[in-house]
Amino acid sequence: MVMPSVKKVLVIRLSSIGDIVLTTPLLRSLKVAWPDARIDYCTKAPFVSLLAENPRITSISTLDDPPAGYYDLVVDLQNNFRSHAIVCSLRKQHFVHYRKENWKKWLLVQCKINVYGSCLSVVERYRDALKKFALSSDSLGCELYPSSSERAFANTFFDGGKKTLALCFGAKHFTKRYPPARFAALLTLLFRETQLQVLLLGGKEDAPHASAIMDALPAAFRPMVRDLSGSCSLMQTAAILERSDAVLCNDTGLMHVASAFGKKLFVLFGSSSSALGFLPYHVPYDLFQVEGLPCRPCSHIGREHCPKGHFRCMNDLSVALIAEHILDYFTPAG
Repeated sequence: MVMPSVKKVLVIRLSSIGDIVLTTPLLRSLKVAWPDARIDYCTKAPFVSLLAENPRITSISTLDDPPAGYYDLVVDLQNNFRSHAIVCSLRKQHFVHYRKENWKKWLLVQCKINVYGSCLSVVERYRDALKKFALSSDSLGCELYPSSSERAFANTFFDGGKKTLALCFGAKHFTKRYPPARFAALLTLLFRETQLQVLLLGGKEDAPHASAIMDALPAAFRPMVRDLSGSCSLMQTAAILERSDAVLCNDTGLMHVASAFGKKLFVLFGSSSSALGFLPYHVPYDLFQVEGLPCRPCSHIGREHCPKGHFRCMNDLSVALIAEHILDYFTPAG
């Protein structure tokens, strides 16, 4: 088809961290298709920093100060009542939206019937929303751009010369969090075999879980861990992930933040399912999950408790196996 003339684009994705990071390959494709176009982005205020330095974006608006006027193309990647209200308020030539296909999620969670077919990334599903424009794709991953001040902040944690493992131990929902005692046991195995610096990264809401990890660690190993939870902004955390050598993480937004820097990821899936499309995008990763567990997934977003009471999806993940993979990565061959 002949590409239409597009001079002004609006992309809408209101939340959350990982979902917004996963829109960045589409922003790159839009800029390739229309290099002279203005690309505006609408999101919630807490997530503006994820996009502030992105060179593809001209301006960012929020729900408090929503976009107005005319756009040649509006791309609604949120597809909920808030984004619908924004779309309806605009004059526009072309409009597309992301199809969430909630019925597929329902079948997977409630009936354990997977009709997704191949594990298509959400990135590709976003791009499918613009299928009629035949946007190009590439083999690159997600993108984030910490500022110079954020990178300077991160640099202060990398003076010792040791290899650094970033540990993103939190998650909004309980069934996506590997238990703190098991993280402590895993770190203990690592510290017995190699000299590593471990940085605990998360928000203020994650700080109690960081304390639980530290309390469960043998006293001799605690100096090898720095708890930064709640003490860094989102993009300061991103800059630390950019400097780290590898990342151990739950299925959480920081997993996708780390993926934007091409980091080697060690990913722990509890109640999550790769069929939902949220695996790290175009970066190397080792995935740890309990195969064949009939109650997985119990939710498409996570739960505040295990419905079965056993929490096998996390408790059955082998500390020794995860440690072995991490040690193999940090220990040179030969």
